[in-house]
Amino acid sequence: MLSHYQELARQLTGIGAVKRDLARTLPADCPPGPAAVLTVLNRHGEMRLSRLSELLAIDISVTSRHVAHVAERGWIDRDPDPVDGRCRILRLTPAGRRLLAELAGRYTAALERALADWSAEDIAVLNTLLARLRSSF
Repeated sequence: MLSHYQELARQLTGIGAVKRDLARTLPADCPPGPAAVLTVLNRHGEMRLSRLSELLAIDISVTSRHVAHVAERGWIDRDPDPVDGRCRILRLTPAGRRLLAELAGRYTAALERALADWSAEDIAVLNTLLARLRSSF
């Protein structure tokens, strides 16, 4: 018999499938990597590429490709860093904020469809427990 922690580990591994299904709701020109860049910039504000790479927990070369992707589409600006002109400060543009609002709507709609047979109370409990889990790390 699995311990509670073993079962939790198994269930969390299965969350990857949920994330992949949600990623299918993204527009073709905004796959998960670039969407994560926009999300982090929205959550944490403007920053250098190195900090973004750290927050995403991915190699800086991969982060750089994602940043180029979103910059080419006008979703972020890359302005010279006033402290160190060799670096760039990344910030969301109004177009990037609009796209994030669209992505949030797509995610919400997908969750509403998938959880249509769940009670409001069950969803509230899940939200509470997920927030508690996240705060533990």
